[in-house]
Amino acid sequence: MQKKIQAAPTIVYPESDGKPMAETDVHRKLMMNFIQMLENHFQNDDEVYVSGNLLMYYEEGNPRKSISPDVFVVFGVEKKLRRTYLTWAEANTPDFVLEIASPSTFTEDMGPKKDIYASVLAVKEYYIYDPLGQIVPSFIGYRLIDGVYQEIDFVNERLPSTVLGLELGEHEGMLGLYNPNILQWLQTPSKRAETAEARALQEANARQTAEARALQEADARQTAEAELARALAEIERLRAERNN
Repeated sequence: MQKKIQAAPTIVYPESDGKPMAETDVHRKLMMNFIQMLENHFQNDDEVYVSGNLLMYYEEGNPRKSISPDVFVVFGVEKKLRRTYLTWAEANTPDFVLEIASPSTFTEDMGPKKDIYASVLAVKEYYIYDPLGQIVPSFIGYRLIDGVYQEIDFVNERLPSTVLGLELGEHEGMLGLYNPNILQWLQTPSKRAETAEARALQEANARQTAEARALQEADARQTAEAELARALAEIERLRAERNN
């Protein structure tokens, strides 16, 4: 009797690990702000992928080998929507990772995750930040040198990222991104919305002012034309009287 050939079982890489997106509103807001600031900063580069809270699998065939960085940036891969990040199917692993820490996650962030980022994924820069200041140090960054993480020194109270070309530091009570090339902080989504709204209001006011000025000029032209017409009519009347 001929044996039946069975297909190999399909390996499923889940899109969720069942864990909450973030521990607190502060953690969630910071994570979303950072992702959107970086997305906006690299919006014109099709080969920069920004994401966060996305399951990343780093061993083909083993769905248990996964990690989920809070914020990460990968250079040299297509900017597109992904359900998961399979490292063996992509051109690169993350170049930048930020973990938004808390007392319950700090041990893992500084231990197992740090080891995976360094030895398995070769993440060039790794940052850990506690927005509530409950752990010490509350903000630290590492740069991968010869396969080992070395602590990044603060410059002007900020940690310079050679990968991003930006600097990470606290701004208005929250971790932000500073662009040293233009000497400005990147705007958060809400700040960009406020700026866009203010600019739109200014433009609307400018249009209204221009329209009002145009109406005034049109009224002035009509008045001048009417006065000219009356003057010409009076001249014709006087000329007619002299001829008579």
